[in-house]
Amino acid sequence: MLLILGALLAGLTIGVFSGLIGVGGGVIAVPLLVYAFGMDQKMAQGTSLMMLLGPTGAFAIMEYYRAGNINLKVGLLLALGVLIGAYFGGHYAQTMSNVVLRRIFAVVLAAVALKMFFQK
Repeated sequence: MLLILGALLAGLTIGVFSGLIGVGGGVIAVPLLVYAFGMDQKMAQGTSLMMLLGPTGAFAIMEYYRAGNINLKVGLLLALGVLIGAYFGGHYAQTMSNVVLRRIFAVVLAAVALKMFFQK
């Protein structure tokens, strides 16, 4: 029962951040799954991808579309790229150790954070 409540609360938190600022899967969910749920990096990444397929897309897209804040052409092209890229990225991730994968993840997050922090 605690797992169910924890997962629902975590999902709600991730959903709010995802709808609010466009992040959730990698930035919020993966660290949460690793540290709060005790998953290894690969399990956290796979669970995060599974989580994002329907709920985030369906409801957040609906609200952004209603407000006129979606570029359909670019969005569809990005989706095609993500479809192809996610397959190869997911496949390659399975060949790496959890430590290497976690370090790559951390470097990417730190680089993005520094860029956003110092950008005018």
